[in-house]
Amino acid sequence: MNVSHGSVHPVEDVPTTDGAGPNPPRVRMKDLPGMPGTPGGLVLRLAQFFFSAASLVVMATTSDFPSVTAFCYLVAATGLQCLWSFSLGVVDVYALLVGRSLQNHRVVCLFTLGDGVTSTLTFAAACASAGITVLIDNDLSSCAHNHCAQFETATAMAFISWFAVLPSFLLNFWSLASR
Repeated sequence: MNVSHGSVHPVEDVPTTDGAGPNPPRVRMKDLPGMPGTPGGLVLRLAQFFFSAASLVVMATTSDFPSVTAFCYLVAATGLQCLWSFSLGVVDVYALLVGRSLQNHRVVCLFTLGDGVTSTLTFAAACASAGITVLIDNDLSSCAHNHCAQFETATAMAFISWFAVLPSFLLNFWSLASR
């Protein structure tokens, strides 16, 4: 029987020279802007520090903030956020100056944990302060006797600080989870 056969031209496998075997080495993606040790990460840390410091200063300069527990909590949370953001900002500046990558597993784990804790505390304090501010302003209508403008400003600055912490936490968490 005379049947035609298709012509097959085999393709040779290109040998690897690194001796990796069947599993090639994993390749890490480049550092994303906003991750620790990048200029974007430094900008996020500076924004976190600036807005939490503004919230802390505005709230601490009012004379009657100690009378409300939520406002005391806001001062404590933004104070902690200031310390955390400033210290990691210094680490980011150092990493940028010496050209080091901060993608060590332990370092990323520490940054993720710290950002998660401080962002949760800042968000909870800002929500509690917003609730008290709304109570004083809308429900009790006693803004004339209190520093409502300062309370609202400090609360808004705490929320903006939280919005700056959130990308840092999510990028660190994503980097940690993608290992």
